[in-house]
Amino acid sequence: MTESEVARVAAATLNRVGTDVGRPILVLHGGGGPFTVAPIVARYLSSHPVFAPTLPGWNGTARPETADSVPALARGYLDALLADGLQDVLVIGSSMGGWMALEMAALAGADEHYANVIAGVAVIDATGITVAGETIADVFSLDARGLAEVAWFEPDRGYRDPSAFTPGQLAAQRANQDTMRAIAGDPYMHDPTLASRLQFIAVPTAVLWGEGDGVVTPAYGRALAAAVPGAVFALLSRAGHLPQIERPEELWPVLDGFVQTVRGTALPAGY
Repeated sequence: MTESEVARVAAATLNRVGTDVGRPILVLHGGGGPFTVAPIVARYLSSHPVFAPTLPGWNGTARPETADSVPALARGYLDALLADGLQDVLVIGSSMGGWMALEMAALAGADEHYANVIAGVAVIDATGITVAGETIADVFSLDARGLAEVAWFEPDRGYRDPSAFTPGQLAAQRANQDTMRAIAGDPYMHDPTLASRLQFIAVPTAVLWGEGDGVVTPAYGRALAAAVPGAVFALLSRAGHLPQIERPEELWPVLDGFVQTVRGTALPAGY
């Protein structure tokens, strides 16, 4: 793997929005694409520099063959942040983006090369590990109705009738799914080594979970939080896999409180 190639792609997608002052925040989306974390980006862009990348391969963006796994992307984005002189970045990740955030924090905690790059991590209904007795729903095998049933506390709100989409929209959805399959399909939605490496995470970590998530259950979330030293776990009522979309009023008080407690450093001069 050519790490520099992945880092170059990561750097090109960082997409900074928001203010020029305050602690930098990196927001990472999951398989559904950037729109799934748009509410998080909007929440903080008036008070923080926010980096909101479209991950390589999503929404028609280029993905080099070396960007072939979540760990590869995690290291690529760490390298991109380091190359830009960014420090004390708070990483917020949803679903697969939460897995990537955990990978970044574990890598940074185990390698002094990345010292001070990551200040904290908040993951929302993340994947990434295996938990005894818990399964990650096979989203590749589900139709639109089935996906709404597992991903939403109120499935009727989440269901989108495929017949209402244009051919172009359907093609884009299939392409995004193909990218997710290439990056996280085998092994499915986890890294077999991550659970043992979570012990290296040395920054404040919040694990936030929708109580009705059927993609990865709250029991999975609690096990994930227990594997990260000092992590806090919060259950969000009447929310499924994407609380920032289905129940933001439950997410914001918890996430805002965490963001305010994490130490931070402003952007480098002239960034």
